[in-house]
Amino acid sequence: MLNGILVIDKAKGMTSADVVYHLRKALHIRKIGHAGTLDPEVTGVLPIAIGQATKLIELMHTRPKEYQGSGLFGYATDSYDTDGKVLQEKKLDKAFTKDQIQSAMNLFLGEIEQVPPIYSAVKVNGKHLYDYAREGIEVERPVRKVEIARYKITKEPIFDSESGQESFDFDIKCSKGTYVRSLVNDLGEKLDQPAVMTYLRRTASSGFSIEQAVSLETIQAHPEEAEKLIQPIDAFFKNYETLDLTEAEWLRVQNGAGITLKTNAKKVALRYNKKVKAIYKQTDHGYRPDLMLLANE
Repeated sequence: MLNGILVIDKAKGMTSADVVYHLRKALHIRKIGHAGTLDPEVTGVLPIAIGQATKLIELMHTRPKEYQGSGLFGYATDSYDTDGKVLQEKKLDKAFTKDQIQSAMNLFLGEIEQVPPIYSAVKVNGKHLYDYAREGIEVERPVRKVEIARYKITKEPIFDSESGQESFDFDIKCSKGTYVRSLVNDLGEKLDQPAVMTYLRRTASSGFSIEQAVSLETIQAHPEEAEKLIQPIDAFFKNYETLDLTEAEWLRVQNGAGITLKTNAKKVALRYNKKVKAIYKQTDHGYRPDLMLLANE
């Protein structure tokens, strides 16, 4: 039975649910799910939890995500990307310098409040925002707190004097729930110039990078190779303190009992027979179960 995390390099035009559907068919497994939805037009890292690893999905969502993308100054849309309806156009009189753009990007670092695009999967009163948008219904979008650890321009921007537009490339590291499209739109507002996101690729998510990713087509063509390509469950806990259990401790852990450990770590990965079996957290009464992975074989 397959257990672990398959890091897929999602192609453009597919939904995250599409990827899960095709993998379920190719691998003949039912216990499978994705962590961190990618819009159809966005490519890159989509972690797929399989078997026992599906227990990790909520934890996987909490890890930071990284992106590389491009934006364009010159017009803005209702979706904050090039697929939306143009709301504003404004030619640049002169190009922004790299330093000017970076200075504006720096204003978004740390914890910020963000309004998601109207064309997004965020729900209001049980209904997706994009459903309201398609029906032409105005609705108040919820303000959400997100954290931006990195927002960096990566190359010299390119100014087209004929169109009055300027393109720029960026690199972002952010918390869950961040809409990069909104960051590009809001960057334009800071510079008093409409802006849209033109390209986005996720390069890391849930602790896994694009270098570990494989295409869906590779798995479909060679499903027998999936076991070699899956990241083991233990790989997700590589940054945890890991302790090996004695046989007596293992018997207690199997029953979900609390144990005493020689550590001060808030959370500990407990291993038996060279496999992580449970995550225990520190409490006032010793260490107690936080996540059980007993069948991690």
